[in-house]
Amino acid sequence: MSNIATTYYPQSGSLVVLGAGESGVGTAILGKEKGFDVFVSDKGLIADHYKEQLKAEGIAFEEGNHDEERILSAALVVKSPGIPETVPLVVALKAKNIPVIAEIEFAAQYTNAKLICITGSNGKSTTTMLTYEMLKHGGLNVGLAGNIGKSFALQVAKEQFDCYVLEISSFMLDDMYHFRADVAVILNITPDHLDRYDHKMENYVNSKFRMIQNQTEKDYFIYCLDDPETIKGLERHHSKGTYLPFTQEQLVELGAYLNANKTIIINTSNNDTFTMRAEELSLQGKHNIYNSMASGLIAKVQELRNQVMKESMGSYVNIPHRLEHVACIGGVNYINDSKATNVNSVWYALESFSTPIVLLLGGVDKGNDYSMLADLVKDKVRAIVCLGKDTAAIHTAFEQDVEIIVNSTSMQDAVVLASHLAQKGDTVLLSPACASFDWFKNYEDRGDKFKAAVMEL
Repeated sequence: MSNIATTYYPQSGSLVVLGAGESGVGTAILGKEKGFDVFVSDKGLIADHYKEQLKAEGIAFEEGNHDEERILSAALVVKSPGIPETVPLVVALKAKNIPVIAEIEFAAQYTNAKLICITGSNGKSTTTMLTYEMLKHGGLNVGLAGNIGKSFALQVAKEQFDCYVLEISSFMLDDMYHFRADVAVILNITPDHLDRYDHKMENYVNSKFRMIQNQTEKDYFIYCLDDPETIKGLERHHSKGTYLPFTQEQLVELGAYLNANKTIIINTSNNDTFTMRAEELSLQGKHNIYNSMASGLIAKVQELRNQVMKESMGSYVNIPHRLEHVACIGGVNYINDSKATNVNSVWYALESFSTPIVLLLGGVDKGNDYSMLADLVKDKVRAIVCLGKDTAAIHTAFEQDVEIIVNSTSMQDAVVLASHLAQKGDTVLLSPACASFDWFKNYEDRGDKFKAAVMEL
């Protein structure tokens, strides 16, 4: 049985894949294997290694253009999550009642593996990776996919996993209709990508809650009891599964909570209580206690042993570019948090440290509201080094709270400035709150250049 109980979509004929990135190429390969006549179309240029994959599989493709006549004659279309619903071609497809779905929705038809699905505005990647590593350590035959790792569709085509841990974005969820999550996790919901949701928070929240739309009584819904938008969303959206909340502010009978002694307590219906001191977690900071609670609840419902959970949660090393320790030079710790591309992520990063901070901030500003950082910046930040071409908003936001705000001309310049401003025992933190495209290819390139500059000090 697949994870889409009934086959709602054509199982043969012309499959058009819009976008030839990781998910698109994986979809094309799975589609070919399932007997579709597959055509891949990308309005941009296709990366060489993806072209080689498509050629090796004998799959037709085009780049730099859309053959609209061919696309509009498709039986089924799978589109990249990066393509908005409002693009005229997508509007035309829907007007012709041609199904337009996500890679995850497509691939879920062809697997009976258990699907553990994690979404949230912040912490998705960390929680997904921690969960994956924990389940692997517990001996499960587990795959990693979604917004992270290899394409889910490609793995369904070529591998045989018993379960998958999937990091799922709101953009993916928008094109998922009949997909069912065995375990659905909503970590938190804070304003992000609102330009795709008519600038309405309610629309973005509704998108996140699509995660639970087809759950059954056998499934689990894990969520944060302390997150206001999630709690508001629960008034409108309901799961048929078992609810397992996690919280640092209350006590719960079933779920996870932090007690007065700073010990995490996790209880599910199997009565084997898990306990672990927060200070024993390898990932520190309030937000990482939440991430670890969510992962712990997933592990519990997969019936992992407490010892396996403790070992994993005590030794996990964070993903690159997310609060990644680079070096300690002259008593100063250098931390790469280049993946922090919104203000909320920076709040979590600042909250993680008890030392004075020299903060590297800036890039392509998406209309950021920095006010939520004001108290933390006032309490913890010794100086700000601005990155990117447009730094006026950062100066305006923090000139009352920080004595020193300086502009830099490159990442190397920023790191050298930060090293002079930092004192022994401080933390130099790259946590930009902005996209990277003015100076760098992407956030990975930004993080790599930070690490290289640190190693040259």
